[in-house]
Amino acid sequence: MNLDEKTPLIGMTPDELRAAAAEAGLPKFAGGQIAQWLYEKRADSIEQMTNLSNVGVARLVVQYCVGLQEPTAKAVSADGTVKFLFPATERALDVEAVYIPDGDRATLCVSSQAGCKMACEFCMTGKQGWHGNLTAAEILNQVLSVDAMAMRGELPNRLTNIVFMGMGEPLDNLPAVMRAIDVLTAKWGLAWSPKRITVSTIGKLRELKQLIEGTKAHIAISVHSAMPQLRQKLMPAEKAYPVRDVMRLLRNYDFAHQRRLSVEYIMWRGVNDSLRHAEALAKLIEGTSARVNIIPFHAIPGVEMEPASMADMEAFRDRLNDLGVTATIRASRGQDIMAACGMLAGKSKNSNKQL
Repeated sequence: MNLDEKTPLIGMTPDELRAAAAEAGLPKFAGGQIAQWLYEKRADSIEQMTNLSNVGVARLVVQYCVGLQEPTAKAVSADGTVKFLFPATERALDVEAVYIPDGDRATLCVSSQAGCKMACEFCMTGKQGWHGNLTAAEILNQVLSVDAMAMRGELPNRLTNIVFMGMGEPLDNLPAVMRAIDVLTAKWGLAWSPKRITVSTIGKLRELKQLIEGTKAHIAISVHSAMPQLRQKLMPAEKAYPVRDVMRLLRNYDFAHQRRLSVEYIMWRGVNDSLRHAEALAKLIEGTSARVNIIPFHAIPGVEMEPASMADMEAFRDRLNDLGVTATIRASRGQDIMAACGMLAGKSKNSNKQL
């Protein structure tokens, strides 16, 4: 049995690890020991689990592997951002994750799918089509592998934050995303505060409700226009998940304290950059505590829209602030290596394309 045929242990809960231990003839309490090796001690092989019996280890490795796979390529930006290519087993498209250092912080933008079904007009990932959901192990592999590089001194800082803003719509793969968040935040897992995790989504309503009620992660909603017809042109998902319905749902939940709700707004010249659009956005999010992140558009092949001017972005921000909405302009990172917002495209397994 080769590595691709073995079951990854990362992503498993203690109960599942106890079952795997019992199957290998180990006592059930060994499941807790395996969890500690995986998530606290960061073992990259079962053979490193030295408090398990040799016979148990030998049985485990027949069927299981830790599940860590190093990135197959990387590109480094002039601003320090690093883009990694990770293998997506049994999928036609490998996926990208982006490491963003900022002072003593480091954020990893992780992918949840190979490609995406949402087909947003302005997004490279959407133009790849959908090639499959990532497993929780494949999502966690991005986090654990990049953090291991930082632990070895290959990156400036260990990870402090995770954003599900890479390839794919996280709510289109909700079970794996929620399992990954569970491992990241559980005491038996990485024991991170949920305040270190943000999930970005177009707003699939049923799944958004499940995410809000099943986790304490921050929520970011991709809006890009408060006007339904324009948003549907930019984002076909508006037809199935109207942004007004998304905001109506969000008003039922408390984001006024430690949990944060934000709105992502990519801005294009002459499309959604006027003060009229700012006023419509303020009205749309009225009754929520959402803050607005204004994002410069990063040009991609085949899309003729142009970035809004900095003057128009600043005027838009200032109008929102005047209307009582906290708004900021997000700095672009990694644009020179196609790692900025909307630019992730992965790599076909049949392609020789380099990052």
